[in-house]
Amino acid sequence: MISKEGFATIFVVGLASVLISVFAEYFLPDWFATIVYIFFGGLTLLTIYFFRDPERILPEDENLIVSPADGKVVFVKEVEEDVYIKGKATQISIFLSPLNVHVNRNPVSGLLEYVKYHPGEYLMAWTEHASELNERADFGVLHPSNTKIFFRQITGFLARRIVYNISEGDQLTAGERFGIMKFGSRMDIVVPGNVDIQVKPGDTTRAGESILGVINP
Repeated sequence: MISKEGFATIFVVGLASVLISVFAEYFLPDWFATIVYIFFGGLTLLTIYFFRDPERILPEDENLIVSPADGKVVFVKEVEEDVYIKGKATQISIFLSPLNVHVNRNPVSGLLEYVKYHPGEYLMAWTEHASELNERADFGVLHPSNTKIFFRQITGFLARRIVYNISEGDQLTAGERFGIMKFGSRMDIVVPGNVDIQVKPGDTTRAGESILGVINP
């Protein structure tokens, strides 16, 4: 399955590849044309691969916080969260390489109370200050237990477009798709003290399936 957010990009890359290959066929030496075919054919296949959107087995326990992104846990640290939770919390940061699935999924069920997009810089996504300076989108969800969960899409050096299709007032379901970050990025999830953390730096995650924490109502 291919993410619908990737259709336009795949079409542009595929069309450009075809046109350049046709030009190479008629105007370049055979050996050079072969290199062009291989390069642009590979580029088209990589673009399709990047926008893949596999099905996932969603959680049944509403007190579970699932990973919103495929990737690798790079930080688990104590923070002072002053946007939505407004207090001491734990931040889990997941880095997505260009080879990871980039479709994002809701980490928790509940009422989406806060959404805000921030333009910004394009530091490497794994750097600590990327969450403060890079282009990003913030989301705050009130879980049915009255627990506030905050999460954030952050662009990386290559990723320069954040896409999300949820709005304030929406009822979210854990594990369902809500957006995508293109070509390398990071996802932060910030949880309050009544959440038991289930991951550590170095762990790999799968969006919609890997358990990041358990809410103790």
